[in-house]
Amino acid sequence: MTSTFGGGVRVSGQGLPDWLDPVARAAETIEPRQLSSFLPPARGGRPSAVLVLFGAGPRGPELLLMERSGALRSHAGQPSFPGGALDPEDGDPEGDGPLRAALREAEEETGLDPTGVQIFGVLPRLYIPVSDFVVTPVLGWWREPSPVAPVDSAETARVFTVPVADLTDPANRVTAVHPRGHSGPAFLVQGALVWGFTAGVIDRILHYADWEQPWDREKRVPLDWHA
Repeated sequence: MTSTFGGGVRVSGQGLPDWLDPVARAAETIEPRQLSSFLPPARGGRPSAVLVLFGAGPRGPELLLMERSGALRSHAGQPSFPGGALDPEDGDPEGDGPLRAALREAEEETGLDPTGVQIFGVLPRLYIPVSDFVVTPVLGWWREPSPVAPVDSAETARVFTVPVADLTDPANRVTAVHPRGHSGPAFLVQGALVWGFTAGVIDRILHYADWEQPWDREKRVPLDWHA
């Protein structure tokens, strides 16, 4: 599949490694309700995007994540995909704006070279009620990897990759429990607890790409878990 949005940003599945085929196929058919029960409101919400970037590491497929600074007023210390709100120069939120925003934010936060990223899919928009963000997950293949590191330490504590093998390992899968009683899928990887929106998207990708392994959903940890 190859498609070009209004501003010229292309979504293409050509030349992907075979192991990414299940993710690309899932992206073409997955419905919003299959990803989350939190869907965008009919009106309002802040358009934003995240880059779900797959690369090929020494242990096989891996995902790029970052950990937000512990000094931030919101989401302090929380692992996440690179991403953020759309800027006016990103363009149409209904067109290629989210694609441009995902690449721009990833460059600003991690220093990656966006020219080495091939966008191969876009997942349905989801909603984060606490921040009023309407988020488009943009799927990328790190065709030509570039060095990454926190660009601004006041915002980003670290940038790291996680092997998909670690994400699918049942030993690393838990249910995170929020102090208010909410719970959801989470991952104990690279000395971090990946939870919330990021973990939810990873969980659904693993499931619909048929990469998921059975895991103990009764294994629960609090959000203040530390390695």
